[in-house]
Amino acid sequence: QVQLVESGGGSVQTGGSLRLSCAASGNADKRDTFCMAWFRQAPGKEREGVVAIDIDGRITNYDDSVKGRFTIYRDNAKKTVDLQMNSLSPEDTAMYYCAADRRYPCGRWLTDKYDYVYWGQGTQVTVSS
Repeated sequence: QVQLVESGGGSVQTGGSLRLSCAASGNADKRDTFCMAWFRQAPGKEREGVVAIDIDGRITNYDDSVKGRFTIYRDNAKKTVDLQMNSLSPEDTAMYYCAADRRYPCGRWLTDKYDYVYWGQGTQVTVSS
């Protein structure tokens, strides 16, 4: 069973930066994290994909609004994925969730939240104006 644990959330002002981290622990078979992704859910809204990365480093962008501001990284040996978030705005305020799945490339097999099998508990990001 894969356990995903997020960290790094917090409160920042507009224009600030945060780096989120997600680690797969437990008896995680590395195949279960072939694709790792970040989703976010703002209050009153659906959970939506932000960006994903597969074990070969291919990136799938789910949300065009973060292009040029957010960067995803993964460390295959450590089974971790980070999300560097720059130029944050209040519209980025949300609970951020890490997700993982065996299937990859992410963009081919995993198009929305219903496709991912493993989820973390989330970490809150709040951006104030």
